[in-house]
Amino acid sequence: MKSIPITDISGFQIGYADNAALGTGCTAILCRAGAVAGCDVRGGGPATRDTDLLAPKNTVEAIHGVLLSGGSAFGLEAGTGVMKYLSEQGIGMPVTPGVSVPIVVQADIFDLAVGDPAWPDVAMGYAAAKDSEHNVIRHGNAGAGMGASVGKILGPEKAMKSGIGTAAFECGPLKVGAVVVVNACGDVFAMDSDTRLAGVQSDQSMEEIMGMLYETEAAMAMEQAQDAEASRKNTTIGCVLTNGQFTKAQMNKLASLAQNGLSRTIRPVNMTLDGDTLFAMTTGEVPAPLDVAGMMAVKAVAKAVETAVNEAETAYGLKGRKSQ
Repeated sequence: MKSIPITDISGFQIGYADNAALGTGCTAILCRAGAVAGCDVRGGGPATRDTDLLAPKNTVEAIHGVLLSGGSAFGLEAGTGVMKYLSEQGIGMPVTPGVSVPIVVQADIFDLAVGDPAWPDVAMGYAAAKDSEHNVIRHGNAGAGMGASVGKILGPEKAMKSGIGTAAFECGPLKVGAVVVVNACGDVFAMDSDTRLAGVQSDQSMEEIMGMLYETEAAMAMEQAQDAEASRKNTTIGCVLTNGQFTKAQMNKLASLAQNGLSRTIRPVNMTLDGDTLFAMTTGEVPAPLDVAGMMAVKAVAKAVETAVNEAETAYGLKGRKSQ
């Protein structure tokens, strides 16, 4: 596998809009021609829009955009802005003569405790979609990653700044990439290692912190802590992009396989109040084995997670790895 910029996967365009003063934003990933898509929701508390459309049993065969957003459930209104933009471009699923409905799915992170309590609105969603015309990639404190943080298992006051990241690979003509917004309760590690990149800021030793991450008794104690509820309102979200020729059912499986990239970098992950959600979109240009695409997606997601924290800068009282 060769590393490539995610913009090398043709047919997609990515845009960002954010408010650094308030600490929130959104990221739009558009496919004007329509993309076969799937999703996989692992967290127990998702804030999502129209994910049921992606079930293989349901009618819609292609979507036109994925929106990753801050603001928890409040931020879902930003998806309307993406629909407005696409509608103005004449993009959507024809439903009656002269009327097409853009299909936009969405997942949001919980960032209301970072910066001011604010969320992306219709105008910000529209701005992110409009920005996708430039297709310039940003990492760290940008778009939906503006208010992201990690390492909240000992409470939000000991967290560390995170953000948004991308990564992509090619194997012959097959290309697979990922855009990931990392807003985890747990700490972030380099893929398949014990090298901690970002997480809990504490005077405790690494052994003690790791105990909090893994030990059952410590986890039970955390449940009883006064700030436990706030520390678990998190969510890591993202979207896998590929040019592989896959069915809707296979794209759902690809999204499921890609979740392994989170489990290989974030500890713990998929908690009950997380809304961990990954989408997958394809232009369907290249015949390819699904398992090969899956392995590439796992690596792309993991590397995107690493980039999200490596490029995060200090903000809102939270230390960022890039600023250290």
